[in-house]
Amino acid sequence: MSEENKEPAGSQDPREDDGRRERVIGTPSPATEKALLAEDDISAPAGVGEQLDEASAKRAERIVAAFFLLAFAASVTFIAYFIGWSGRDGGMHGVLDARESNFWLGGSMAVAFLAMAIGVTIWVRRLMTSKPIVQERHELASDEESRSAFAQDFMEGAEDSGITKRPLLRRTLLLAAAPLGLAPLVLLRDLGPLPEKKLRSTYWADAVERAKSQGKRGVRLVVDGTDKPLRASDFATPGAMITVLPEGMHEHVSHEQLLTEAAKAVTILINVPETEFKPAPGRGNWHVNGTVAYSKVCTHVGCPAALYEQTTHHILCPCHQSTFDATDAAKVIFGPAARALPQLPLSVEDGYLIATSDFPEPVGPSFWERG
Repeated sequence: MSEENKEPAGSQDPREDDGRRERVIGTPSPATEKALLAEDDISAPAGVGEQLDEASAKRAERIVAAFFLLAFAASVTFIAYFIGWSGRDGGMHGVLDARESNFWLGGSMAVAFLAMAIGVTIWVRRLMTSKPIVQERHELASDEESRSAFAQDFMEGAEDSGITKRPLLRRTLLLAAAPLGLAPLVLLRDLGPLPEKKLRSTYWADAVERAKSQGKRGVRLVVDGTDKPLRASDFATPGAMITVLPEGMHEHVSHEQLLTEAAKAVTILINVPETEFKPAPGRGNWHVNGTVAYSKVCTHVGCPAALYEQTTHHILCPCHQSTFDATDAAKVIFGPAARALPQLPLSVEDGYLIATSDFPEPVGPSFWERG
């Protein structure tokens, strides 16, 4: 074959038997020869400029308005139930009340947000046009022409959204949004009321006073959960720890107030080797052969300081790792707590461990001492 008849590789025109041209690797796709969008505005989606079907738009408008009204009703239900529930017999008591309040408050707020979201979604999908807005980047200071163009685009966007020409949607949207804006203000009630002087004393004070009126020196300590009084001989093993409450609490405290009073009076009883015990000044007789009692409520944010390390005699709060020395009046040795755990003065009467008075300082977090 002569040189004149040779063609460079890739320049041949291969065809299949039926005469169609084969695709050769490296050649551009034939799809580039077809216009997928309008040539005058390639960024414009299909359907731009088409008018909405007014009958369909009216139907969608009524559906959106219905969802906005549902959101309004759910928001009002949330606020009404919260106010009514908070003022009912002093508020929440027990797990069942908490479950009921979580169901109604969470359910009504979920319905409000869900109805609002569905309404806005239908509004955007069914009532707004898809006209694209192109924003070019220029200097930060806009000239008069740009500001005028923005104002015109804004008004066109408002008209396209239907917010101006569909007053039913505008009014129901504002109606649905109003209670949602007030809901956070209502929830601020959960931050109060302030405890004032309620945490400066616990049920230990009432129990001790009642015991002394009966000719006793103090109130007996009972095991939390069993209400069994503790003898000093029952708690003589070094390293032991148990949770105790004042005797008679379940008989003299109403069911509604029992949880609150128990939360303030709950106490941990620890047996520390008497040789390692370092009583604080003025508290030399507040322990019984190394058995000492401290408030179980951490002085940081109120978590239960319920862990005890026997070898180091450290009381640990698991929430934020505040650590207290059980041998040294429960002073803080690590963590964010600002003060020691309050100590309960102990003694023995008829062989039973008793508390001779209430905690000398307020229990709970330090920021609750403002009353």
